[in-house]
Amino acid sequence: PYGYTLWENIQAALDRRFKETGHVNAYFPLLIPMSFLQKEAEHVAGFGERFDRLDHRGTSLDSVVFEQYKSQGAVRRTYMPMPFAHVVGGSGWGFHVDTSRRVWFDVGEADADRLTIEAETASPFDAVTAILVRTFEGSPTAVLDAFLERAGRPEELPQWVLRLWASGNEWNTQAEIERQAALHEKHEIPVGSIVVEAWSDESMFTVWRDAQYTFREDGGPLRLEDFTFSPDGAWPDPKAMVDALHDANIHLLLWQIPLMKMRPHPQGQAKRDAEVAMREGYLIRTQHPDGSLRPYRNRGWWFPLSLMPDLSDEKAAHWWTEKRRYLVEQMGVDGFKTDGGEHAWGSDLVYLDGRTGAEANNLNPVAYAKAYGDLMRRCGKAPVTFSRAGFTGSQAHGTFWAGDENSTWDAFRWSMWAGLNAAASGIVYWGWDIAGFSGPVPDAELYVRAFAASAFVPIMQYHSEFNHHRTPSRDRTPWNIAELSDDASVIDEVREIVALRERLLPYIAEQAKKAVDTSRPLMRPLFFDHADDQAVWSAPPEWTLGDDVLVAPVLAPGDSWDVYVPRGDWRDAWTGELVEGGQTVTTHTPRHRVPVYVRASAWDRLGPLFPSTT
Repeated sequence: PYGYTLWENIQAALDRRFKETGHVNAYFPLLIPMSFLQKEAEHVAGFGERFDRLDHRGTSLDSVVFEQYKSQGAVRRTYMPMPFAHVVGGSGWGFHVDTSRRVWFDVGEADADRLTIEAETASPFDAVTAILVRTFEGSPTAVLDAFLERAGRPEELPQWVLRLWASGNEWNTQAEIERQAALHEKHEIPVGSIVVEAWSDESMFTVWRDAQYTFREDGGPLRLEDFTFSPDGAWPDPKAMVDALHDANIHLLLWQIPLMKMRPHPQGQAKRDAEVAMREGYLIRTQHPDGSLRPYRNRGWWFPLSLMPDLSDEKAAHWWTEKRRYLVEQMGVDGFKTDGGEHAWGSDLVYLDGRTGAEANNLNPVAYAKAYGDLMRRCGKAPVTFSRAGFTGSQAHGTFWAGDENSTWDAFRWSMWAGLNAAASGIVYWGWDIAGFSGPVPDAELYVRAFAASAFVPIMQYHSEFNHHRTPSRDRTPWNIAELSDDASVIDEVREIVALRERLLPYIAEQAKKAVDTSRPLMRPLFFDHADDQAVWSAPPEWTLGDDVLVAPVLAPGDSWDVYVPRGDWRDAWTGELVEGGQTVTTHTPRHRVPVYVRASAWDRLGPLFPSTT
């Protein structure tokens, strides 16, 4: 780090001297000899949400927001990259390539003696610096804190986000939402939030399906009193539904996509909104061969040819989000699932401030979550958003989940790695679709094992994809899994897991606040507290939930699992048995329990929260 600071100063001085002679200094990809890294460290971790491993040495990767539908760990793509990493060992340091453009990293794959960083640039010939690589020295916490000082710090969210979230893509009527909430109550499995994806007409994502209203020619926001809800419709009284959920201490989030559908050709309010967006200049554009700028049409397979508002523009973001104000201010909606932030594709895009897609596409999901968070603040509510896409700067905006995955043991393991890399990059409120959301439902063992792990992950959420209402249902509810697996004990086991989570809430909320205040991750990779312990890198995914709870999920069938217990004095959470750290122990746990150890100094406080097996 010291050497690189000296190089930056030398570079600046030489640039000035070159230009005084009328010459231009050439820039090349930044090459850092791995021999230097080896003197100080052996491990490189971070790079945003990465699914295949924690230590990225010996691999190559890039930082571009990518729509990878499932199998992220196999193909090594991610919705939430960041050009930031920790270099762990020795005195310790880290680096951030301070650009929103695409960056490539070869972390000793092509040449074991070299870390290579290559970045897209568009620097003018007289630029002093083509690309800026910032370095930070110290412990992993110090490195992360210095990075967050520039990237943006996370914000503490209300405790309810730490309770169980429930969701299913086929929960697309008021009756079904009320039925699922009642089933949670019947089975004594408390739920803190319900996320409704299929609620809107899916033309504008602002109006409840089947609602009747008079179109606004000016594309302005509608109010609750503008709508009539049919008693025979999908949502006969959504305001009463929200109120009833609140009375049951359940919060509601609604799904969003930052697009304006143009297929089929929009009608009614959607047509008027598209006309206003084009006329007022609220849209991201593309530059055509004749030099003209025309509205960008989504190039993805999902909602193809849709228009996209530029939510990085204050005026456009305000117009877009104010159309949703009535949902928050009058109906009481508590947040938004800000899905689909990865739809800005192509370097030829032109944003309203003149930036190209090469500069701004990675930042699009950051602006998207910020715009919705700002709406929540304007309405006097916490800025709760739930995103899968992100980049540098996302740390300051809401909660996240790991994207779509199949219900497999591989996906379970990949998701745990993703959570650890996201946490190492400054994401506090992170979760995944418990046991996967796609494909055939998980068997009882995978489902309960994943649920047990989720009790020790910041965001605890189950979800299932749309299956055209075919039978049998593919809902990931405990009662559906119990029925399909012919195993009624699933419900009892999930009830115990969620009850434990409820008891842990004060501790988790306290540790979340500490993570926000100190930059020590809530879902903390072991290297943060044990940077000089080589054994933490060879263990399967493990973490401490805050300061005092060590978690080692079982990521394969069976009840036997080897756990590395780092240095310190610990107690087995389930038996109270003292365990000396610095060793690998073989554990045997029933499927609804995770190998968990409580720091001995915190046992009197936390031990009573865990049901004893003795």
